[in-house]
Amino acid sequence: MRPPVDAPVLETLGGDGLYLAAVVLTAYLVLGITGMGSALVVVPLLAGRWPLPEVVALAILLDIPASILHSGLNLKQVRWPELIRLVPGIAVGSLAGLWLLGTMSKTWPLLALGVYIVFISVRALLPLRQAKPTAPAWGHLAGVLIGLINVMFATAGPIVVAWLQKRLKEVAELRASVPVVMVLAGLIAIGVLWTSGQLDLQRVGPRWMMALPVAAAGIVMGNRIAAHIPPLLMKRLFSVLLLAAGLSLIRQAWA
Repeated sequence: MRPPVDAPVLETLGGDGLYLAAVVLTAYLVLGITGMGSALVVVPLLAGRWPLPEVVALAILLDIPASILHSGLNLKQVRWPELIRLVPGIAVGSLAGLWLLGTMSKTWPLLALGVYIVFISVRALLPLRQAKPTAPAWGHLAGVLIGLINVMFATAGPIVVAWLQKRLKEVAELRASVPVVMVLAGLIAIGVLWTSGQLDLQRVGPRWMMALPVAAAGIVMGNRIAAHIPPLLMKRLFSVLLLAAGLSLIRQAWA
C-alpha cells in the first residue's frame, strides 16, 4: 500500500499554494511565448522555499507535459533531424550530471554556465556580421551539456536555444523545436534520477499535481500571444530572455 503524503508537504501546499500557482503561471506563459525559460523562473523563485533537489525534480516533471503540449500546438515546424542528433549526448550528459551531483560543488559549473549564456546573448543583441553555420558534429557536445545541466539544475533551455539558433534559420522552427528537446532531455533526466533513487515522488508529486493545470493554462495563453509577435521581435525576445537567464544563473551561483 502506498504510504500517505507527508504532513509537511500538505502544510507547504496549503501555505504556499497561491505562490506556487503564480510562479508556475508566469513560467509557462514565458514558455508558451518563446518555447523556453520555464525552469529559469521556477527554480530560482521556488528554491528559497523548498530544497533545490525537489525544485529541480518539480521543474523537470512540469516541463515534460508542458513541452509536449507546446510542441503539439506547433508540430509542423519541428526540425526532427536536428533533435535526434542530440539524444546520445543528452544521455551521456545526464549520467555525468548525476555523478557530478555527488562529487563537486555546484557553484563553479553554475557560474560558468551563466557567464557563457550572458556572452552569447550579448553577441546576439549586437549588430555583428552573420556567423558561419556550426557543423552538425558539434551537436554531440551540445547534447552532453544539455543532459548535464538538466540533471543538475533543470535549466538546460538556454543551451538548447544557443545550439539551435546556430542550426535553424526560421524563428518558428526554433520556437517549436526547443520544447521537443526539453521533452527528450526531461524524460532521460527523470529516468536517471528515478533509477538512482534521487527522485522523491512523495514530496514532489502533490506539488506537481497542483501546478500542472496552471502550467497548461500558461502554455495555451502564451501560444496565443506569440501568434501576434513579429519574427524579428521574437528573435530579440529570445536574446533578452537568454541574457536574463544568464544573469539569474550567476546570481544563483553566488547565493
